[in-house]
Amino acid sequence: MSLPVIVTRTLPGARDTADTLAQLGYAPILSPMLAIEETGLDPRDLDGIRHIVFTSANGVRSVRGASLDPGLTAWCVGPSTAEAAREAGFGAIIESDGNADDLARRILAAHPEGPLLHIANEAAAGNLVAALIAGGLDARFNAPYRTRPADSLSADALVALAGASPVILLVHSAKGASAVAASHPSLERAGLVAISETALAPLKGRAGRGEWIAARPNEDSLMDALREASSALCP
Repeated sequence: MSLPVIVTRTLPGARDTADTLAQLGYAPILSPMLAIEETGLDPRDLDGIRHIVFTSANGVRSVRGASLDPGLTAWCVGPSTAEAAREAGFGAIIESDGNADDLARRILAAHPEGPLLHIANEAAAGNLVAALIAGGLDARFNAPYRTRPADSLSADALVALAGASPVILLVHSAKGASAVAASHPSLERAGLVAISETALAPLKGRAGRGEWIAARPNEDSLMDALREASSALCP
């Protein structure tokens, strides 16, 4: 029997992760803990902007309907976000392999001319833009979408957690982990595999069968951590 892996990532990215898991021989269980609600982007917020900063693929998707200047440079936090930017039609893409802090350092090192606009959900406002402004850049923030937490894990996920066999809960973000924690599921038979220490934090110490953290905050490293967890739980 394949090891069940609960995917808490937001749609549509959760389906991509589930496809990867199935190809690797796991049994994915979709249970998105955050839902995207688009609030729209005022075209006037793009006036004069020469660079857009994306810290998630959801941010890229939220501006697909906007009239974007083809000359804009997209600064992307990692490979998944960069791929979304390519699919959205951005030609100039600069990709960082890390988290938002790594991306901010890369932008500051390049010190690009012209205003930068960080596109993300409302909870992400502040730190990245503050770092860019402190470094002497003209940086702004816009939240054309927000996330709404789910009330509970999916029925299939709860059934898996209640069983006698091991199960993995995959964590992609701190907000998703917070939504899981708020629903108070039993994690006594679960192992937690998180994309970063920050993502794990709301659930730290809650798993009965151990915790594993990706070496780098990207999907490939997350799958490597999952392999370690599955080897430990199903030797």
